Amino acid sequence: MSKINLMYELDGKLMFSVCTLLFIGLIMVGSASISIADGKLGQPLFYFNRQLVFAAIGIAIATVLMTIRLSVWRQLAPLLLIVGVGLLILVLIPGVGREVNGSRRWLPFGPVNIQVAEVIKLFSVIYVADYLQRHHGQLQGSFFKVIGPLILLGIAAILLLLQPDMGSVVVIFTTVLAMLFLGGSRLDVFAALISTFAALFMALIWFAPYRLERLQTFMDPWQDPFGSGFQLTQSLIAFGRGDWLGVGLGSSMQKMFYLPEAHTDFLYSILAEELGLIGSLSVLILFAIFIWRALAIGRAAELSGQVFGSQIAYGIGIWLGLQACINMGVNMGVLPTKGLTLPFMSYGGSSLLISCIGIALLFPG
Repeated sequence: MSKINLMYELDGKLMFSVCTLLFIGLIMVGSASISIADGKLGQPLFYFNRQLVFAAIGIAIATVLMTIRLSVWRQLAPLLLIVGVGLLILVLIPGVGREVNGSRRWLPFGPVNIQVAEVIKLFSVIYVADYLQRHHGQLQGSFFKVIGPLILLGIAAILLLLQPDMGSVVVIFTTVLAMLFLGGSRLDVFAALISTFAALFMALIWFAPYRLERLQTFMDPWQDPFGSGFQLTQSLIAFGRGDWLGVGLGSSMQKMFYLPEAHTDFLYSILAEELGLIGSLSVLILFAIFIWRALAIGRAAELSGQVFGSQIAYGIGIWLGLQACINMGVNMGVLPTKGLTLPFMSYGGSSLLISCIGIALLFPG
């Protein structure tokens, strides 16, 4: 049995970290949402029950997808990205896409709303992994080979910015650039791309007043603690109240209509308040284990000559790890506010299902 197959079958550390994050996430969604669910819907466990259903569906889908060989995903890679771009177009059509809090990011499918940005993240990783397989060994000698996959992804990025969803664009392009670097792109080309994208993102912030306001609020949230800085200051209060061991599970005060989006984007703050520094560090360690094992699987696949498999593993580890770091950084006030969920933990069916599918690709049949 090859080393890569052995790792696919026996990587208990990765499965332990993911399953533990899913379990903690369910508990915290139930705790963080109980007040808002009771106040708005009269059903204290409404969000918990939905998250539990999505978790069960996600695990079931992942179990099935583990039986599919990576060669099938590779054949579907271009089509998947085209479908993803098509969904991004659909979500922008009035009457088709659903608008929430000024952003049009969801496609309604009966009782379920699909956040297309989560779908395109996974499809982008699969597409770039296939591109690097097809052009393996050619990136060192050609600048155009490096920027090739960025053209189609640029269309997806424009559509995401129209929603608007700059956070997802940052995650996608950072992940893709990391994959291109690991896939063999020249260091000078890689540095030029980073500089170009950094300049573009700064321009996007500068010419969008609400983004510039977010950045100013991040620099000093206490300047307007009851206005633009309200969400961040309430999050920081949650961390402060948590101290070492927390106030106890279910005893958060910030979830009592003080901290907006307590069960979604700012779940980590409620976790820090209720479980303290020990609890928040434990989650951080679990994500570190996940990233380590995903990258280890990628390295083993690379050593076995499986370029597509290695890039899939690298991409999934970087994507989910990066998104987790951004979410936790936003919660702690070390990064500007972005509407990104905490993988495996925040309330949201789209994020949870896509994350489970991503894990399934680390263990192909």
